[in-house]
Amino acid sequence: MNSTCQFALSNMATRWGICSAGKISHDFTVALKTLPPEDHQVVTVAARKLEDAQKFAKKHSIPQAYGSYEELARDPNIDVVYVGVIHPYHLSTCLLFMNAKKNVLCEKPLAMNTKEVKEILACAKRNDVFLMEAVWTRFFPASVEIRRLLAQGEVGEVKMVRSEFGVPIMHVPRAVEKELGGGAMLDIGIYCLQFTSMVYNGEKPECIQATGFCLETGVDDTMVVTLKFSKNRMAVFTCSLGVQLPNDAIIAGTKGTIQIPAHMWCPTALVVNGKETQYPLPEPYLPLNFINSTGMRYEAEEVRQCLLKGLKESAVMSHADSLLLAEVEDEVRRQVGVVYSQDCQ
Repeated sequence: MNSTCQFALSNMATRWGICSAGKISHDFTVALKTLPPEDHQVVTVAARKLEDAQKFAKKHSIPQAYGSYEELARDPNIDVVYVGVIHPYHLSTCLLFMNAKKNVLCEKPLAMNTKEVKEILACAKRNDVFLMEAVWTRFFPASVEIRRLLAQGEVGEVKMVRSEFGVPIMHVPRAVEKELGGGAMLDIGIYCLQFTSMVYNGEKPECIQATGFCLETGVDDTMVVTLKFSKNRMAVFTCSLGVQLPNDAIIAGTKGTIQIPAHMWCPTALVVNGKETQYPLPEPYLPLNFINSTGMRYEAEEVRQCLLKGLKESAVMSHADSLLLAEVEDEVRRQVGVVYSQDCQ
């Protein structure tokens, strides 16, 4: 992007296209509205049924609605597409938009496996577009503070990272059906894994040990994963679709601890060596489907800043980060016995 384009963009709002009119897209759109309108505007939404897109557009005061993703891909008046479709459709949807030279923010997991992630990353590079996996957790003020504390050696050398994420969502088809990309690891375990990866600066674990059990549908219900890193550093995480867990996280170092006391995937409080600090979120203008969803504003602002600088990826959630998550997820699933149709293609 040349300097003239960057200057023009900096004086204009980043124009968002929303792909999918589902629950997560609703929350993301609500989060965008907590940011200044001169910086972020939702200009269009696309769904597979025009009626759904029109209903969504009316609810959020979006000027344009499309009944197909292809129409959104052809729209010249958008700067970036937010992809909120379910996991198995991430590959085809990302390719559609990037081949149309659109920048993309895609919900996590970026794809179903490493092979698909590599295909998406290659497509982004080939088309010279911005791409980021929407691991929103990394952009919360609490997460920014964690990285600052670790960089300054506030808790000494980190030796152990423990996290857990368990919620009873067996009644949600998307969470338990294999063809919908269900399973604890890809849906919620990814948050524990990305947290570990963030703390250990994207280092690849030396050893991965996973144990757990699957539902009759063939996806993982509950698992415990132990990761061993260089210099005798460890991490362990638990994820479950069947039970409510405390959902906290702890970083233990030689000089102290950093704790996320609750909602480790969307943190609004930190306890550093016993001292708690709150990081409140802005209020939504419409009811949310998921807790703390206005926190998606931070990843949206990261996208804007990257586009203004002409970057093709974010240093906070890089392409290498997405690839590492996929590789570890694949190995974890292999050990627990979860095989998707995408793994056999």
